[in-house]
Amino acid sequence: MSTARITRTALTGGWTLEPGAAGRFPEHVRAHGPIPATVPGTVHTDLLAAHLIDDPYLDDNERLQGWIGAADWTYRHELRWRPDGSDRQELLFQGIDTAAAVKLNGHLLGTTRNMHRSHRFDVTGLLRDGANELTVEFTSSIRAADAASVEIGSRPHTNHHPYNAIRKMACGFGWDWGIDTSTCGLWRPVVLETWSVAALSELRVSGVVRDGVPTAVVNATVKRTGDAGLALRVTLAGRETVHTLTGDQATIELAAPDAALWWPRGHGDPALHDLRVELLHDGEILDAQQRRIGFRTVELQTEPDEHGTPFRIAVNGEVVLIRGANWIPDDAFPHRVDRARYAHRLDQAEFAGINLLRVWGGGIYEQEDFYAECDERGILTWQDFLFACAAYAEEEPLWPEIEAEAREAVARLGAHPSLVLFNGNNENLWGRQEWGWDAGLDGQTWGERYYYDLLPAIVSELAPHVAYTPGSPFNPARDERQNDPAHGTVHIWDVWNEKDYRHYRDYRPRFVAEFGWQGPPTWATLTESISDDPLTPESPGMLVHQKAARGNTKLTNGLLPHLKLPRDMRDWHWAMSLNQAAAVRTGIEWFRSLTPLCAGTVVWQLNDCWPVTSWAAVDGYGRRKPLLYALRQAHADRLLTIQPDGDGLVLTAVNDTAEPWRGTLTLERRRYDGTVLATETAELDIPARGTARHTAGPSLATPGDAANELLVATFSGARAHWFFTDYRDSALHAPETEVTAERTPDGWAVTIRAATLVRDLVLLADALDPDAVAEDGLVTLLPGESVTIAVRGAVDARPDAFAAPPVLRSANDLVAAQP
Repeated sequence: MSTARITRTALTGGWTLEPGAAGRFPEHVRAHGPIPATVPGTVHTDLLAAHLIDDPYLDDNERLQGWIGAADWTYRHELRWRPDGSDRQELLFQGIDTAAAVKLNGHLLGTTRNMHRSHRFDVTGLLRDGANELTVEFTSSIRAADAASVEIGSRPHTNHHPYNAIRKMACGFGWDWGIDTSTCGLWRPVVLETWSVAALSELRVSGVVRDGVPTAVVNATVKRTGDAGLALRVTLAGRETVHTLTGDQATIELAAPDAALWWPRGHGDPALHDLRVELLHDGEILDAQQRRIGFRTVELQTEPDEHGTPFRIAVNGEVVLIRGANWIPDDAFPHRVDRARYAHRLDQAEFAGINLLRVWGGGIYEQEDFYAECDERGILTWQDFLFACAAYAEEEPLWPEIEAEAREAVARLGAHPSLVLFNGNNENLWGRQEWGWDAGLDGQTWGERYYYDLLPAIVSELAPHVAYTPGSPFNPARDERQNDPAHGTVHIWDVWNEKDYRHYRDYRPRFVAEFGWQGPPTWATLTESISDDPLTPESPGMLVHQKAARGNTKLTNGLLPHLKLPRDMRDWHWAMSLNQAAAVRTGIEWFRSLTPLCAGTVVWQLNDCWPVTSWAAVDGYGRRKPLLYALRQAHADRLLTIQPDGDGLVLTAVNDTAEPWRGTLTLERRRYDGTVLATETAELDIPARGTARHTAGPSLATPGDAANELLVATFSGARAHWFFTDYRDSALHAPETEVTAERTPDGWAVTIRAATLVRDLVLLADALDPDAVAEDGLVTLLPGESVTIAVRGAVDARPDAFAAPPVLRSANDLVAAQP
């Protein structure tokens, strides 16, 4: 019997794709013959690479390519194999999207119905010496979902496909920001594994703190061909232990008393340590895996208090004030997202002051690279289980698939110290109560036993060091109203859907897990993806790239209280971008002013999966929207914000650092021309992770000419403004600025000096160069003040190009231009 080490061979090349048994295929596709296929990949991206379709993201191609998701497809691969002396051969499919039959040399290995789990097939004795034909025959995801919905009983869901009937990425069927591809494919790697004697079957590791001592916990399961003696060797931080296996499972704890703890961003160093687990037989290594782990504790604090029920996340005993964002798949074809792209997106999250990302339940369990990047940066992660905005059957065939999927996800993701929360679902508890599901359910199950029984039991068994909540929004009182601002987490969507954004101040929530405001993508992204002539807010391509119900109407209604509706497309684009930024900045600053009553916000959303008008701060081509600058400002570690309180104004200083914040607060009521009309000062001493409030006196809070005055607060390097009127009702004049641009090694240093008050100034650098990035934005300058903004890119631009629209923009442009 050989004791050769396990071999893993990725089956990446040599795949082809061809039309399947059902579907209406264009003649040029059917006549093409076998199409080169990429694994990992999808049908859409293979057709695109073969120049058989145009880019699905452009214009109305989504509709024109609807035939792809309605068709069956077959992947083929010639697997060449030579007997290598191994006792076992297995095919591991790490991700099959979604309904498929897997065959080897015509032998059915199995069928799949779940995109969110791996599938392993024992092919021992089935592999031939030489060429082997491996096929994966996909059934249309649309037809599979439709058939499953009838099979298990139709249940309420959002959008037009019954995505809740099969285990496929919900937003793959389209969402109110997402393209409907309904694609299929081998979206994660396919691997041939061969081994003898034994191999690691499952490995779960975690870094915990036992009685103050950092301790690695290793849970290993092995598979074997006989009863040979086996051992596990664990090494960590210069320490080692060897454990003799008496069965097929073992739990090993290895203390590392000198190891540093892992801390979240802003609270300390996210220290990581290399852990290695080796499976041994007679001293030889049969299999080995390595993880980078961190040691931390997590506590979810939800004990009722005099205000209701808090929702606070404590790491290593310290409450972390959450400045978060929701995360969706970064591409409609998630296999295209690699580590570099994750890193770039997380760079943008850090730029925006984000310390938590919530991986939303209508997407996927992200690749290891995502969580590894969060581990290294100290960005907390909150992982939804993959249920969103729908009722889910609790019977066969869904229950066993969901159990297998959840066990695999928890075992895999629980190794990451950044993961602090598993959440049962997105909006289903609330939906069950508020969205009129009862009639459509007609007594059928809707998912409750997943959220309150199955999933918490799996987390408790496999990752007890990670907190769990049944849903978001979430009220710990199970039978009470969900989405109650006084209890647990809340989603605030009535403001975007129905009201002006000033109504965020009607809420005094304990924790906001979703809220947001729409805006268009950057101009470069808009014009790269839509070729309408003329391009208008309601031209055909614009409407294809606006997925929200009555989205344009809500954009207009949300703008008009603050700005008139521009008649020029460039001005419309800037006005909607500014309004999005102002809305979210208003919400976050208000919620943070309630600290510690409100322990966090998770804005909807950081990123996009394709070029679309949406709630994202980074558009579908990865470009910063003005909203990202608003997030950076509102998420400042030390924030000054002025908020209305009855008939007065209150300044709140929020100190989310580990050091006290002391100094002299100066409040000035000024005219727009800079004239100081009233002044007051106060001494503030704000403790670490604390707040202080100061009520402005009547001479400060009461303007003589509201349209031409503002309140300016300065304190120890921070500043806040309060304008007594909305943009449209103010006396803002056309900006008078002096702009100079000097070359730098990677772009420009652009200095803008204001002769008049300039409100919310930005450099829309993508108007010069699609890849150019401005490092600051939404800056308000008083007369005589200046700011220098670094611009990366646009190296071929003329210096005077930065001096006027469409690059240099401000709220003044939109007010002064009003008829």
